[in-house]
Amino acid sequence: MLKQEWPPQRATKFRQAGFVYVHVAILYESAAWGMLTSGLLPERFGSPWLWLGAGALVTAFIFVGLYRWQNVWFARIVWAMHGLRLPSLVRGAFFAAPAAVTPPAFYITAIVVVVINLCMLARAGWDI
Repeated sequence: MLKQEWPPQRATKFRQAGFVYVHVAILYESAAWGMLTSGLLPERFGSPWLWLGAGALVTAFIFVGLYRWQNVWFARIVWAMHGLRLPSLVRGAFFAAPAAVTPPAFYITAIVVVVINLCMLARAGWDI
């Protein structure tokens, strides 16, 4: 059974984590849209439109999972998967090639946003 029952304070943490995740996804989708309209997205993995659509579907699934199911393991898995973004963001922010097109500030901002999201997911998943 996915749905768990929690005291109101803990249920609020799951709902907050869901809304924060949606806002992070909006930021990521907006960045991808900006890169798409600037011609910066590669097509070696398929159409960028396909990936934008997939991102929206994944976002909807995770939001529903956090908001409705309020399952600690779901929150923990999302936390772990979301944390996998950090190595590439750190590389882009601090170890980018001199000819990199994207400025380090882009990656630093993404690091801050991802860490905030990780904190909200941890509050839900581990009740901290």
